[in-house]
Amino acid sequence: MSGRFVYRLAKVLEGAGLLAILIGLMMSVELGMKDEGLSSMKMESYGLAIGAGLFALGWVLERALGTR
Repeated sequence: MSGRFVYRLAKVLEGAGLLAILIGLMMSVELGMKDEGLSSMKMESYGLAIGAGLFALGWVLERALGTR
């Protein structure tokens, strides 16, 4: 795999991670407005876990390339 491809993949993973966190937060707020507290917390936790995992994977790839 070329370095340029891995760099782009890392950036896509980081962006997808941030997007997953944002979607989880938006779903959490929507459920919270409907007084579904536990479901709201569950969505927020899923969004944070998935988003953090994707972002961390992208960050590790980028570090492996030495671009950070």
